[in-house]
Amino acid sequence: MKRLLLGTAAMAAMMVSGSAMARDVTIGLQLEPPHLDPTSAAAGAIDQVLYSNVFEGLTRFSSDGSVIPGLAESWEISEDGLTYTFSLREGVSFHDGTVLDAGDVVFSLDRARAEDSTNAQKALFGNIATVEATDDTTVTVTLSAPQGNFLFNMAWGDAVIVAPESIEDIKATPIGTGAFKFSDWRQGDSITLTRNDDYWGTPARLDGATFKFISDPTAAFAAMMAEDIDAFYGFPAPENLVQFEADPRFTVLAGNTEGETILAMNNKLPPFDNKLVRQAVSHAIDRSAIIDGAMFGYGTPIGSHFAPHNPAYVDLTANSEFDPEKAKALLAEAGFADGFTTTLKLPPPSYARRGGEIIAAQLRAVGITTEISNLEWAQWLEQAFKGKDYGLTIVSHTEPMDIGIYARPDYYFQYDNPELQSLISDLDVENDPKKRVAMMQEAQKVISEDYVNAYLFQLALTSVVRADLQGIWADAPTQAVDLTAVSWAE
Repeated sequence: MKRLLLGTAAMAAMMVSGSAMARDVTIGLQLEPPHLDPTSAAAGAIDQVLYSNVFEGLTRFSSDGSVIPGLAESWEISEDGLTYTFSLREGVSFHDGTVLDAGDVVFSLDRARAEDSTNAQKALFGNIATVEATDDTTVTVTLSAPQGNFLFNMAWGDAVIVAPESIEDIKATPIGTGAFKFSDWRQGDSITLTRNDDYWGTPARLDGATFKFISDPTAAFAAMMAEDIDAFYGFPAPENLVQFEADPRFTVLAGNTEGETILAMNNKLPPFDNKLVRQAVSHAIDRSAIIDGAMFGYGTPIGSHFAPHNPAYVDLTANSEFDPEKAKALLAEAGFADGFTTTLKLPPPSYARRGGEIIAAQLRAVGITTEISNLEWAQWLEQAFKGKDYGLTIVSHTEPMDIGIYARPDYYFQYDNPELQSLISDLDVENDPKKRVAMMQEAQKVISEDYVNAYLFQLALTSVVRADLQGIWADAPTQAVDLTAVSWAE
């Protein structure tokens, strides 16, 4: 039975009343979420607005990418690595006033792993055998096999804890436990959050926040220069950054992301079901020209689906070095000496639209003609991600440490390799750090040498922030604009 948590609003208000500088902030984003349920869509734009701000998980990512306690204040792991006993924080309430209890955790994890689950990262929960509420503040999760990255998985936005009572309206009215409450969504324009005065942890120093959606790079530049917005997270016009760097009103943050930007190939659609064709595409691509032309030098070349700042990274860019003549020879060997025509479907981000034009020209030079379609985000999700209706597409995978997607034959690029699937299964249950590194490095080599996709660059996070605004993350260990520690300088 849920019970209302009363009497904390006044105390929380007293805790924040001493900050005379607390006020609102307006954050610019290029992409608008398709809806507001992070547990039932692959769109990173949902987490950008809601992760940590509105929704929280048992664990969470810190700004440096480490996993720290979230709604679980502590946990114990059995010697065999199969049982995780989470102790929940006491005095945590959802934004509707109901108290978080173990039953909400059971509901959330069971919903995420259910047969009919629409969770975009359902595989994160595939190793869970049972979830049980021992008492109101204790949850026992039993795994079917040890899983070295289980606590890491529980920090994803797809694993946040939701209340059963909120599910019917969660896509339009999200109710979480975070430091901010959802206030308003003006579709096509903005989402507004307000401070949660009943928050269980350190109260937010901001009164509220508005996320303003500006897809056009020119409009983003104008809004920032006019100070209509206070920060633009992932600024979409890198050619303008030098102007902001020279303006004392602003600070430019250039950090790392988990975003492997790839030219994805539909591995089950001819001719991309032929490894020689995929290899030819990879050798036709000049990464440096794309980074310089589309990103104005921001970005790090990659040769596999792995972040260069990760200690397990292997530099495999030589496997697909720019070599148009080799690309032509491979196409001829595959039976396409005269080339072929395919689709190139591009979502809204600048790296895709600008990069797509450059890649189309590079492919044309070796005989591959692309029919470009510029899609809105919802269209891309429906056609490419869900419908697998594409030949080529460009997207940045900003989920943390997500090489495991290559072990899912039904994933949108439809790569089916039983040997890699076995390797990833072994990685999932391995606890030894050295063995895990070796397995991750082997996985990188397999997909690089099989030319599953053409690996372009690691997306850099370039944000423009008002000079007196503090606490915006420079790096992006997950897809989040975490405002819980953001404040204005006093």
